[in-house]
Amino acid sequence: MPYGDKPGKAWDKSKMPSRHVTNGPERAPHRSFLYAMGLTAEEIAQPFVGVATCWNEAAPCNIALSRQAQAVKKGVKAATGTPREFCTITVTDGIAMGHQGMKSSLVSREIIADSVELTMRGHCYDALVGLAGCDKSLPGMMMAMVRLNVPSVFLYGGSILPGRYKGRDITVQDMYEAVGAHAAGKLSDEELHHMECVACPSAGACGGQFTANTMACVAEAIGLALPGSSGPPAPYESRDSYCEAAGRQVMRLLELGIRPRDIVTRKALENAAAVVAATGGSTNAGLHLPAIANECGIDFDMDEVGRIFERTPYIADLKPGGRYVAKDLFEAGGVPIILKTLLEAGHLHGDCMTVTGRTLAENLADVTFPTDQDVVRPSTAPLSPTGGVVVLKGNLAPEGAIVKVAGMKTLRFEGTARVFDSEEEAFAAVERRDYKAGDVIVIRYEGPKGGPGMREMLATTAAIYGQGLGESVALITDGRFSGATRGFCIGHVGPEAAVGGPIGLLKDGDRIVIDAQAATISVDLTDADLAARRAQWTPRRHDFQAGALWKYAQTVGPAFQGAVTQPGAKAETHVYGDI
Repeated sequence: MPYGDKPGKAWDKSKMPSRHVTNGPERAPHRSFLYAMGLTAEEIAQPFVGVATCWNEAAPCNIALSRQAQAVKKGVKAATGTPREFCTITVTDGIAMGHQGMKSSLVSREIIADSVELTMRGHCYDALVGLAGCDKSLPGMMMAMVRLNVPSVFLYGGSILPGRYKGRDITVQDMYEAVGAHAAGKLSDEELHHMECVACPSAGACGGQFTANTMACVAEAIGLALPGSSGPPAPYESRDSYCEAAGRQVMRLLELGIRPRDIVTRKALENAAAVVAATGGSTNAGLHLPAIANECGIDFDMDEVGRIFERTPYIADLKPGGRYVAKDLFEAGGVPIILKTLLEAGHLHGDCMTVTGRTLAENLADVTFPTDQDVVRPSTAPLSPTGGVVVLKGNLAPEGAIVKVAGMKTLRFEGTARVFDSEEEAFAAVERRDYKAGDVIVIRYEGPKGGPGMREMLATTAAIYGQGLGESVALITDGRFSGATRGFCIGHVGPEAAVGGPIGLLKDGDRIVIDAQAATISVDLTDADLAARRAQWTPRRHDFQAGALWKYAQTVGPAFQGAVTQPGAKAETHVYGDI
């Protein structure tokens, strides 16, 4: 990979952030700490590169990141940089799912971005390579890069290998649906145990086009990741060559002066949204793209994302709506073949700068779309002519809502509301099969403020599928749905119930119409009806009146703007990368 040639000049640190901890006699105490860690005078005189990972022992998606970081450090050193490794947190959705722990998940995105920012600021690092492996760590790391605006390269830790059960590939999505099948008496204890033992056979993030793999595709499309680097599964040692290349390339970016905000432009965000649509990606991208845009000072809310979805063909046949997993996409040619066919059909901006120092079109010039595979269709023969994700609006969601339609057989649902004020209430009803075909299951007070934390509802949706009623009911929530969710599941309904949004005014039996083709979601109530109910509505007090979740609820904004907790680049008076 022709990235990151050794610089042809000595480094001048006089305008780099690390000068504040390495240069001049007054920094002798600072240098003494650096000598204590074995650094030489030559290494102290070189640029300092933060190598940030979300490594932990919480889940398989993070477990390979420490190994990969060592390869990044080799690349940085080879290009005359001084790498400084550090870790940040991850809350892994697969472990947090289906209980109160999920309230921590979206909050962790902000803490990841904040903690990387603070580490970089506190130690005055000059550049950043960020490695992330799970749903919120990918956008969190990219947010930090754009916020700091020092030369940066993003690396995905890689996907898990698929499990095998009864001659077919399975993912953790199948495990959640197996819970519903077990509850319905369709799966024995022994079969459930066998599945859980084989579903996740390696390190890596969940293998379908769920949130982690969606955001990994985004990283390449938006230009922050090296071409092809999102593809190899986590256990493959070929990932390490990408990691070393990233270490070399971040030094090249430092020499060229190319920074994240040169890369993450409005056009690049549109490219990212197009890839989400083309791959039937996670609805969570409707939160994460506006949040990344906020760090650049670009207005790019869920409506903007939805407009790109409307005009982009759905071409990648990936789970949960399709047949294939991330390993299959890698073997077919990876993200570059998706980008190539989209670019040739006019769905991408080819003139966007990337971390290679070249434009997206230049990166793709030698990519040939393979015809001996059916994981990715040509743009001229898509699975459907519009994207696999749709933004809905109507009197039930004036600020919008989002649904993944990839793989769905019908795009319209009309039914009666069955209202629950928490996920636990809804899941208990599903477990005892206390619902029926034609119901619209409403799960509210799970939004960013009201949860707080905007939980995902995969446990509930998967249980319904496992019971065989996935095509017969719809679900709506002011919370989120997992990237692994399938069926008529509408999330991010805004305004949320906690601030008096219409979803908080619904009653059992209300008639709800969802039309993904018309991009509408409405309840059969007049404005006067809704006003009368709002006059009777009173705010609810959630159970988190102290701690991190309380703090998050005080500052978090609406879902359609990314559920962010700070004003972003628009309010900046200076940028860290310029100190």
